[in-house]
Amino acid sequence: QGLIARGVVTSSEATPRRPDLERQTPRVSVSVRRTALATKRLGRNELKRFRDWKDGRPEIELNFKFYRQATNKIVGISDVTAAFLERFF
Repeated sequence: QGLIARGVVTSSEATPRRPDLERQTPRVSVSVRRTALATKRLGRNELKRFRDWKDGRPEIELNFKFYRQATNKIVGISDVTAAFLERFF
């Protein structure tokens, strides 16, 4: 669906690696306290048209970080992108 809420991480814990796997992506379990619901849509369809990677727009950063590969991930965002996201709450 895309952006649904804003929240604060209340706890995090590394998931133990499986000994039977030679290569494994690091995983973490997080608990989040929701602080606001999104009031506008911001998902793959809204970000799809922003593809000029050298543009520097917040939409480009979000499209690149969230939709380039698997979508369930934790990423850091720039201050400019954080300010852009404020408009959706």
